[in-house]
Amino acid sequence: MSTEVRSSPRDRLLEAAATLTYQEGVSIGVDALCKAAGVSKRSMYAFFESKDELLTACLEQLEDSYADRLLPPAEFVGSPRERILHVFDQLEKQASTPDFLGCRYLSAQIEIKDPSHPASQVAYRVKEKLASFFRGEAGKGGASDPLLLARQLILVFDGANARAGIGADTLTRLIRPTVTALLDAANMR
Repeated sequence: MSTEVRSSPRDRLLEAAATLTYQEGVSIGVDALCKAAGVSKRSMYAFFESKDELLTACLEQLEDSYADRLLPPAEFVGSPRERILHVFDQLEKQASTPDFLGCRYLSAQIEIKDPSHPASQVAYRVKEKLASFFRGEAGKGGASDPLLLARQLILVFDGANARAGIGADTLTRLIRPTVTALLDAANMR
């Protein structure tokens, strides 16, 4: 007798949305999402008012794991400079995996286009938290202009995600020297 516990239909919808929107984009259809989750459309609409609501819930659910995979853990001992470099080292590791398709939050913002869309707002919030991390570390590290440095780092982060995500470039031996040059130019410790 199998004791395997099957996840709830709602959880299966969120898992399907996480997988398919990352692989295919946010324009993936409701039929494909329901088929992948093994639920009917009727069931989907019992849990979520719309596909947009499902996408928003999916992005919210993945927010903590996104930060956990990038930001230094609480026990990380290092200078602000090393903490920033840690983020880019994590990005380089992620980008070297065969299933890497870039930053799901950046992709959502690009695909949705409407900044008032709830999923776009979640993506904006997640990206703003990363920018805030960079600003905070830049300030602690004595950067000459922490806000400017944070903006530059987000530009490099998003550009690296996009280039690696479409297979146009690899980040190995590229991203760390690029970020280091920015940190040096900002007099970052």
